[in-house]
Amino acid sequence: MFDPAVSDQWWKNAVVYSVDVETFMDSDGDGIGDFRGLTRRLPYLSGLGVTCLWLLPFYPSPNTDDGYDVSDYYTVEPRFGTLGEFVEFVRTARDLGIRVVIDLVVNHTSDQHPWFQSARRDRDSRYRDWYVWADERPEDEATVIFPDQEESNWAWDEEAGQYYLHRFYSSEPDLNTANPDVRDEIHRIMGFWLELGVSGFRVDAAPYLIGDTGIEDRMPQDPHLILQDMRGFLSRRRGDAVLFGEVNLDPGDRETFFGDDGDEMTGMFNFILSGSVFTALARGEATPLAEHLRRTPTPPRTSQWLNFLRNHDELNLSRLPDDEKDDVMAAFAPDEDMRIYGRGIRRRLPPMLGGDRRRIELAFSLLLTLPGTPVLLYGEEIGMGDDLAIEGRKSVRTVMQWTEGPNGGFSSGSDLVAPVVDDGPFRYQEVNVAEQRRREDSLLNRVERAIRVRKESPEFGWGAWTVLDSGDPRVLAHRCDWLEGTVIAVHNLSGDHVETRLEPAREEEFEEVIDIFGNDRFEPLDPDDPRVSLGPYGYRWLRGRRPGSGLTP
Repeated sequence: MFDPAVSDQWWKNAVVYSVDVETFMDSDGDGIGDFRGLTRRLPYLSGLGVTCLWLLPFYPSPNTDDGYDVSDYYTVEPRFGTLGEFVEFVRTARDLGIRVVIDLVVNHTSDQHPWFQSARRDRDSRYRDWYVWADERPEDEATVIFPDQEESNWAWDEEAGQYYLHRFYSSEPDLNTANPDVRDEIHRIMGFWLELGVSGFRVDAAPYLIGDTGIEDRMPQDPHLILQDMRGFLSRRRGDAVLFGEVNLDPGDRETFFGDDGDEMTGMFNFILSGSVFTALARGEATPLAEHLRRTPTPPRTSQWLNFLRNHDELNLSRLPDDEKDDVMAAFAPDEDMRIYGRGIRRRLPPMLGGDRRRIELAFSLLLTLPGTPVLLYGEEIGMGDDLAIEGRKSVRTVMQWTEGPNGGFSSGSDLVAPVVDDGPFRYQEVNVAEQRRREDSLLNRVERAIRVRKESPEFGWGAWTVLDSGDPRVLAHRCDWLEGTVIAVHNLSGDHVETRLEPAREEEFEEVIDIFGNDRFEPLDPDDPRVSLGPYGYRWLRGRRPGSGLTP
């Protein structure tokens, strides 16, 4: 029976779409995406089946780190619009059934933020202790995150006469989260945006809020209390709001960010699952992905894993075993220019898969059926490519491709905030929303149908999962059970035809099993002899009905 205590956990069956305001849609011809443009495209996202928008930073910023160097947490970057236009955007999204989650970047600020400017000028400033200072650069320091651009986590400030801590770029001094005033300010920031209608936050660099801070001796005895306080504040202000954590840590460490009772992160991005998907795709076998699923712990009742293929940064492979990382690099980033930081790949999904429609569809099918909540990057639904001529991680942040017209329909201007892909197989003249809407067999229409079936199958998001014995290392089969419903997904990771018999992993037999989605028309499955035949990179979603359940598939 459904538990009403968790009826507001909308994120368990959500479809999340990550979008950068400045590269999505320009409404006024200045070459920069804005909130009026994004609002205009909300019906498109609603039609696609999106139920939650995750916005990358849109705050005022010197933009030395693509907006993650925030200089004011309480307004909108003027290039993107006004607070009023933001509120209108949130209201329109809500009317279309779409919630809005925004980036909460409070591990650091910009060095241009008034807090830091006051802190560096005056040791008696109330903001001095909002940052982390040292008279001498510590000899023992943590690993430098961006070794190609920074030599140390400490930078000398001539005006302050001290070193300051920065775990990311030197233009982004770390906030001192050991200071209760800083933690109170974080709550005020959250409260401000909640009042404007957002449904929660994606917490950037969550581990650096409580660890590797350079001030461990001043932190609470249990630093996780900081995250518990954030979650408690959020729940008091809005009971159904979320904290989605960027937590790229090893197994055993990452799970602690859910909290002992699910009282920290509502959802966590599953970086290890993402890497395992690409290992499976690279090797053409399901074993590494199946092993990861078996080792993945079930999150607390009030929490969730967030699954993704690619995001707005590099494909980070740092948590994979060396042999898996080497295989993924060799398969999908054979040229050094495709790699970054020695740990990642700066390409989008379709170019990595050589534009192979079968493999792209297979990857989407995995994303939508693996246990948890799927997160799509803008443009994935049409198979957008990347631009490796752009420096660093920005290669995947090209502008959205709407039409075959000038600038891909993104802007009527001539000076764009980011290049449009106008060469090669992923150029906007060939890959765009308008063209794919006209073709019934397009990737866009296929993804839209897949999302619709995924939303009709809440077992994938809510259910307990089991990896089934497929008897073939090339085939991943898993089932998800919730209430009286069961769904089963079968994927062929290889380029071969395969035939396998599924072991149900349950004693009961299904009275009926029907297909609900797949890449082909299949013969009906016999519940007493569940043999499955799949073509190269084939996939099949099934729903079973138990005897006496009274439910139709």
